[in-house]
Amino acid sequence: MVHTAGFRDVHPKARIGNNVHIGNFTTIQEDVTIGDNCWIGPNVTIMNGARLGDNCRIYPGTVLSAPPQTKGHLDEPATLEIGSGTIVRECCTLNRGNLNFEGTTVVGENCLIMAYVHIAHDCRIGHDSVLANNVTLAGHIEVGEWATLGGMVAVHQFVRIGAQVMVGGGSLVRKDVPPFITAAREPLCYAGINSIGLRRRGFSKEEMHHIEDIYRILYVRGNSVKKALKIIETEIPDSALKTQIVEFATSSKRGIIKGYRA
Repeated sequence: MVHTAGFRDVHPKARIGNNVHIGNFTTIQEDVTIGDNCWIGPNVTIMNGARLGDNCRIYPGTVLSAPPQTKGHLDEPATLEIGSGTIVRECCTLNRGNLNFEGTTVVGENCLIMAYVHIAHDCRIGHDSVLANNVTLAGHIEVGEWATLGGMVAVHQFVRIGAQVMVGGGSLVRKDVPPFITAAREPLCYAGINSIGLRRRGFSKEEMHHIEDIYRILYVRGNSVKKALKIIETEIPDSALKTQIVEFATSSKRGIIKGYRA
């Protein structure tokens, strides 16, 4: 059953799940899928290519799956995928993908996208991430699971932000941010591990000390990234956490953020 209120423009071929509320003056185009138990507020626009999971909440003024903000390629059948349980607050703009690249923009499950966030084409946001007010992501950005980006963070295209990261509000992110850390200051740099976030997610003291040992070599001792990675490989015991950090750093195309220098 679809619960509607007042005037709305819902295409008859749109695939709407059970128990979905659609508010006043909302437009839903033809090639749209909305899962069960979603709440779509008033004055929302959901364009072709949108795929929403179950239990999503979309607040007023939001535009989902608009074409990429590029010259050309505006009518390609690309998609925007939003995972179940994700909340998108007021006046956000989430663009669908560009078929010249991945062709899909992905927002994972149980994310919180606060008001006025922009997510450009072909971004991939991991599950349980939080993007605070006015975060702006250029195209092709990857954000890992459980990441938190503070208000007014702006991220350069093709940047990667690792899992469990906290980026301080107002930051300009030009380089890749490795997993499990806090990034702050200007220019953006390593500001310690994300101890509060890791503790909330059940990381043990031993695991957190293990992560600290790795980043002490990478950021605190003054080593180059190349030298630090060699030391980490030989001196730090093997673990899934070590592998994740090393693989992130070695696969970085833009380079990773630097350590703090007074």
